[in-house]
Amino acid sequence: MKFAVLLLASLAFAAQAQLSPPVPAGSGAGVHSPNSPFAPLPKRTDVVPWTLLTDVKTKTIANKIVPVFAKEQIALTEKKQRIQGFMMPLEAGEKQTHFLLSSVPLTCAFCVPGGPESMVEVKTREPVKYTMEPVVVEGKFAVLNDDPYGLYYRVTEAVAVK
Repeated sequence: MKFAVLLLASLAFAAQAQLSPPVPAGSGAGVHSPNSPFAPLPKRTDVVPWTLLTDVKTKTIANKIVPVFAKEQIALTEKKQRIQGFMMPLEAGEKQTHFLLSSVPLTCAFCVPGGPESMVEVKTREPVKYTMEPVVVEGKFAVLNDDPYGLYYRVTEAVAVK
């Protein structure tokens, strides 16, 4: 549980870090590095593309950074969606029911691989076995306007799919 709190706190910090100057397209947090020892996500047409999820703007309201979603992102909410990504467990254990899915692989247990736009919180119906390989989950998708942990997206009632 302590790890989950630390990871979610680092997400809030990552949301604040979006104030730094933009990095060139195709580089930076949330973008798969060609130097990574892990293969990038395989191309699939049956999942929501990360390019759609990561293309979110932000604005500052009362010293707080909040997401500004496009109509394409808002259209995903409250509907069953499939998301592909790399598991970031929030607690120890071989099987997970609550984890983050990231657009890029986790290379350090204490490093956040991207900002909140490159992660989806997942809550599953049945435990999913942890793997370093990409996974696909399907469930009720939510766009989060003001999450206390700084998250932008969540999938609930999720199940693992092939």
